Amino acid sequence: MVVLVTGAAGFIGSHLVDAYLARGCTVIGLDNLTTGARANLEHALYDKRFFFVQADIAGNIEDFERLLRHVNQTPNLILHFASPASPKDYADLPLETMAANAMGTRNCLEVASQRKARFLFASTSESYGDPLEHPQKETYWGHVNPIGPRSCYDESKRYGEALTMAYWRTRDVDARIVRIFNTYGPRMREKDGRVVPNFVRQALAGEPLTIYGDGTQTRSFCYIDDLIDGIVRYASAPSLAGNVINLGNPAEFSILEFAKVVSSAAGVPLRFAHAALPQDDPARRCPDITKAQTVLGWQPKVELRDGVAKTIDHFRAVLGPN
Repeated sequence: MVVLVTGAAGFIGSHLVDAYLARGCTVIGLDNLTTGARANLEHALYDKRFFFVQADIAGNIEDFERLLRHVNQTPNLILHFASPASPKDYADLPLETMAANAMGTRNCLEVASQRKARFLFASTSESYGDPLEHPQKETYWGHVNPIGPRSCYDESKRYGEALTMAYWRTRDVDARIVRIFNTYGPRMREKDGRVVPNFVRQALAGEPLTIYGDGTQTRSFCYIDDLIDGIVRYASAPSLAGNVINLGNPAEFSILEFAKVVSSAAGVPLRFAHAALPQDDPARRCPDITKAQTVLGWQPKVELRDGVAKTIDHFRAVLGPN
C-alpha cells in the first residue's frame, strides 16, 4: 500500500510516517516545513520506501500532481494532517492555517477522487469550540466564535469537514473525518504555545508554570502512541466512509491538576505564574469515545503520568542541560 501523509514533518504526521513504514507500506511525506521540522523525519529518510516532498499542499493542484508523478507513486490512502495547530500559530499564521484546511483539503480530495484513494481528514476538538455539551459526542454541532482569534483554525477545520462530506456525497470518495483531542508526546515543538510543551519546558528550566485564568478549565490528554493506533485502525477499517469519529482520552484533568503531574514527573517544586485567560479558550474539553470503542475497538492505554514522563525524557534530550 502507498500512503500519502501531508504535514509529515509535524508532531502527529511524523509518527504516522513511522507507523506506516513499520507496517511495510510505501510512504510519501509532504510538508512545507512552516511548522514541521525535517529533524522529525531524519530517521525515515534512510528508508528507501519513504519519499519526502517539500511542498505546500495548498498550492496549485497541477503542481501537487506533478510532484506525485515525480516520485512515481500512486497513493491508496491519503492522510491530510497538514495545518498549523497551536494558539501561537493561529496568531502568527492565520492565512496559512486557513489555506491548509481549505485549498489543501480540496487538493487532497481531488487526488483521492481521481485515483480512487481513501481519504482521512484530520479535524479537531476545536470544531466543538467552547462546548455547551459535555463530554462532546460526534453528533454535537459546536459552539464556535466564527470571527474570534481562534476562528482561522476552528472554522477552517469545520469547512474542511464540510468539504470532505461533500466529496463523499457527490464524488463517491471513501472520505472520513477524525476529530483529534489534546494529544502530547515526543516531537512536540517546545515553544508552540500549548499547555504540555509550555509546562514541560518551564519545569525543566526551573521556572514557574504559567496558568491562564484560574486553572480550573479542563482538558483530556491522549498520548501520541494511543492516537496513532486509533488513526491507523480508523483508516484501515472497512465500511466507514462518511463517518466522523472522536479520538482522545476521556480522562479529564483541570490545568491545575495537570501542572501537579508535570512538576512531580520533572522532580521540581510546584510553582505558578498566572496570566489572563485567552479569548474563546474553552472551559471544558473532553471526548465521548463511545463510537471509537464500538466501531474500532479502540481506547487509550497510556496513563497520564507515564506519558508525561516519556515526554519529559524527550524534551530533556532535545533541550539539553539548563
